[in-house]
Amino acid sequence: MEKFRAWTDNQGNPEEAVSRDEMLANISLYWFTGGIGSSFWPYYERMHGARPIPNGAQVTVPMGYAEFPRDVLSPPRSLAARTFTDIRRWTRMPKCGHFAALEQPELLAADIIAFFAGLG
Repeated sequence: MEKFRAWTDNQGNPEEAVSRDEMLANISLYWFTGGIGSSFWPYYERMHGARPIPNGAQVTVPMGYAEFPRDVLSPPRSLAARTFTDIRRWTRMPKCGHFAALEQPELLAADIIAFFAGLG
């Protein structure tokens, strides 16, 4: 619940962003299946491990990014462009936090559809 309070786009009440039922379903999925530990891994690895993309390496496949204003991380496009050399879409969303698929599924889905439509 603490992560929903801290990482969603809300004014102090996470239920402004995600319903209580959706939060409980999401939390239950992770805890009851034992997947909670592996969900923490990317955050731990980012703080304690090697970068997933080595310094100086470049990713050349087309890339899209949806920037949500209340997400945990929001890298500047100029920094991302050093590694991702074919940024086709960079969308600054009007609202939302870390749990985009729960908070704003329509916004996220529309942006993903627009990205792939632009590849054709």
